[in-house]
Amino acid sequence: MRYSPDHKAQTHQRIIKEASQRFRRDGIGATGLQPLMKALGLTHGGFYSHFASKDELVEKALQASAAELDEHCAQLFSEPRPLHAFIDNYLSEWHQSSPHQGCPLPTMSAELGLRGQPSSTTDAILMARLEQVQNALLGTEQANDQSLLIMSTLVGALVLSRSVHSTKLARHILDVAREHLKQTPQTSS
Repeated sequence: MRYSPDHKAQTHQRIIKEASQRFRRDGIGATGLQPLMKALGLTHGGFYSHFASKDELVEKALQASAAELDEHCAQLFSEPRPLHAFIDNYLSEWHQSSPHQGCPLPTMSAELGLRGQPSSTTDAILMARLEQVQNALLGTEQANDQSLLIMSTLVGALVLSRSVHSTKLARHILDVAREHLKQTPQTSS
């Protein structure tokens, strides 16, 4: 059977997209290559015609999720109250229950750190968000530190809300963090 000239490139992108979602939802260690490839109707052996290793796929998947996040955040930060829009979205029940579609920082970065394999892509994701948050803050000297505090609180609150069994407690974590963070002065209020 003949494939179109761009078949391999399309398959490569399908693997990255599926891996990006699975790594964010299930974790890097818990995502096996064989089940990943099988879910796409591909063979485990075919993986190596696309990637040298799982580590290479992890990096490509992280880059893909970063690109999705950049696009999504560009929309949020174009809102009239950009910081509020970003905080509301980040600490939403949708984001809490959809890790496969959300920010990779609460899921993938934690595991990369534990594995001793930090990624420069994680740095890029964080720096992009910090810059957007800083731009939304009043032009004070504390904007750099405030943006780091805001991102740390967002990621931490999301991780905690995902880890508790009680739905009521999970919502309370999100609500308290959201309301506290939205008290931060902004340029566009």
